[in-house]
Amino acid sequence: MKEILREIGMIARALDSISNIEFKEYDLTKGQYLYLVRICENPGIIQEKLAEMIKVDRTTASRAIKKLEINGFIEKKEDEHNKKIKRLFPTDKGKIVFPIIKRENDYSNRIALTGFSEREAEIIFHLLKKIRKNIEIDWEFVKKGNKRNY
Repeated sequence: MKEILREIGMIARALDSISNIEFKEYDLTKGQYLYLVRICENPGIIQEKLAEMIKVDRTTASRAIKKLEINGFIEKKEDEHNKKIKRLFPTDKGKIVFPIIKRENDYSNRIALTGFSEREAEIIFHLLKKIRKNIEIDWEFVKKGNKRNY
């Protein structure tokens, strides 16, 4: 069997490293840009849903969100109906940086897909979505305290 996950991991780490270097000048480090993008795309999202979307634990998400809040990229607002729920919104500073992050993402996608036809890119996208959905089943299982049986 081919080491598909190893290849995916190397790609993800390389792109993450590039982004962390390039976004350092905006005070975005250690993957914080991922959180900011999702908050900009989903204003009012709650922290738990954001963590689930990015596939990280609550503690990791909490740390990144706190740093984004301290650096003025996002703000927390109380839910209108339930004061215990805090919703996340981008600030003006976050909204200014968002298009820059989006441009980098679009550029990285173009570079990654150089030499692929539109059809090939579509096939890759669908196959990767299928892999992600397979993995999500185990992620949910383990996240609930279960142990996989290899």
